[in-house]
Amino acid sequence: MTALTTKRFTIEEYHRLGELGFFSPEERVELIRGEIIKMPTTKTPHSFCNTRLWQELFKLLGESATLRVQEPIILSADSEPQPDFAIVRNQDDNYLSSHPMPDDIFLVIEISNPTLKFDQTTKLSLYAEDNIPHYWIFNLIDNHLEIYSQPYQDLRGKFNYRHKQIALPNETIPLPHFPEISLNLSRIFPP
Repeated sequence: MTALTTKRFTIEEYHRLGELGFFSPEERVELIRGEIIKMPTTKTPHSFCNTRLWQELFKLLGESATLRVQEPIILSADSEPQPDFAIVRNQDDNYLSSHPMPDDIFLVIEISNPTLKFDQTTKLSLYAEDNIPHYWIFNLIDNHLEIYSQPYQDLRGKFNYRHKQIALPNETIPLPHFPEISLNLSRIFPP
């Protein structure tokens, strides 16, 4: 009996599929550990939170970092997620030559309702494995912010974050790498 195998894609193969029109223009897909993942359509609470967060971060960060919204980041030869937000180092060419890589990334943010479990497991492990120092999940199901920091690998080889903190929608929290900047969560979460 022949064993079944799954075809895993490299970033180059994934990009080639896009060039060949394999994905429709309105289709939102990500490459996660070689698998092409179709992301669900955005619902109103997600859109509200996304818009408010973009407005606040844009004002707060100014020219101190680059704010990328639903744009790819390169994590390995087989992963190119498109997080809702990535705060990355400024680069002279504004990432024209390449998408940001782990050393460029200060913070990755996901806004989650239907993708919550995926963001808390698969993406969390992926970001920790690539040593992304800070990962936030705006959890719209439980209505709080999950703050993860200090990635590590356990003795079984699994990747996670040492610290998890919960911030409530009425709190103000500092942005990682920018201690002088604080984000008022009451301006972000849907009422």
